[in-house]
Amino acid sequence: MAIIELKVPSPGESITEVTISHWLVKSGDVVEKDQELAEIESDKATLTINAEQAGKVEVIGKDGDVVKVGDVIVKIDTSFTPEPKSKTESKTESPKDKSSKEQNSDSKKSKEQNSKAAPVKQPANSQPIAENTKATPVAKNIITEHHIEPKNIHGSGPNGRIMKGDVLSVLANGFDKEAVSGGWGGTRNERSEKMTPLRKKLAQRLVAVKQQTAMLTTFNEVDMSAIMTLRSKYKDQFKEKYGVGVGFMSFFTKAVCEALHHFPVVNASIDGDNIIYHDYCDIGIAVSAPKGLMVPVIRNAEVMSLADIENEIKRLALKARDSKLTIDEMTGGTFTITNGGVFGSLMSTPILNPPQSAILGMHNVVDRPIAVNGQVVIRPMMYVALSYDHRIIDGKESVSFLVKVKEMLENPVKILFGGKSAEEIILGL
Repeated sequence: MAIIELKVPSPGESITEVTISHWLVKSGDVVEKDQELAEIESDKATLTINAEQAGKVEVIGKDGDVVKVGDVIVKIDTSFTPEPKSKTESKTESPKDKSSKEQNSDSKKSKEQNSKAAPVKQPANSQPIAENTKATPVAKNIITEHHIEPKNIHGSGPNGRIMKGDVLSVLANGFDKEAVSGGWGGTRNERSEKMTPLRKKLAQRLVAVKQQTAMLTTFNEVDMSAIMTLRSKYKDQFKEKYGVGVGFMSFFTKAVCEALHHFPVVNASIDGDNIIYHDYCDIGIAVSAPKGLMVPVIRNAEVMSLADIENEIKRLALKARDSKLTIDEMTGGTFTITNGGVFGSLMSTPILNPPQSAILGMHNVVDRPIAVNGQVVIRPMMYVALSYDHRIIDGKESVSFLVKVKEMLENPVKILFGGKSAEEIILGL
């Protein structure tokens, strides 16, 4: 009998302990090689523990336990092997058997289609998803957000595990209107949930920012007409060539990089009694992930094209959604952009992302009347906010930086891209 011990891997430097987020198996289960056994999380990243060999598992610990890096949390007895999958049915079937089988198959398909077409019966005051529900982290978050009963979802993953696609399929079928119209249930129930390591670390950092920096915010507004015209005209060609859409974020990233070149102190950070200036732009893009706010970093954004930026944003956002971001992908930024406009925010004061000294907040685009050449016109306008550390960034530099961003966004061809034609900018010709 050979016993394999699986130890807690290190999610990154300086991390000494992690939390067992969720066991995907239980003691006594016989698993296959590379099957996911557990999900662990630190204050920076989420990892999975996979079986190195097939065999019977013995789990050590339970959901929510805090364990040290290097601790043994799973043992696998390799003398046990998974049950073989059912053999393929004989190919030599009689016409009668074949006809009967096809009829049963058609009947089964019909039942499945009828089941899918029926709306999901969902109680109005549903409780949070049970801890022992077999589902991926992303699927669990969608289930909780939309108050879906897990028993109404057929899991297509290993051992009936509910996958993201299973939940989205249920959502696409709609809900029973009568069941969800009740709203609040009128109960006096309360519940207590333990903060995740990521949430605890985020809370500590936010409090530290308020206590250790002299944070101020300056505001301006941007006429988005020029950018929206470019996007509308070239979006189809752009997507056909690069396989990704062109959004506001790539324009803002390019504008920020150019403005940082003119005002390098906004791209700097404090290290004790020294100011560290960065001759590159590693731009953090704040994204809302299932486990909380994350800020993956686009490296050397100052030399990237619009398509490069869009592809990198898409890659990092998908990894954030699936809790697959690495430590390296979330550290070392020099400036951050956050977009509250995707949630409908009209104006806000973004909080600094230490040790950075400034952060730009984008907001919702709203048609508003403004004065242009003495005439009142309706334009798509966006409020922008720059929060900065007044210890190293003066008011003149912060305001001038934001005005520079505004100028380049309102005239992207002439200022932001050095007078190149729209085709050269958008399509990279």
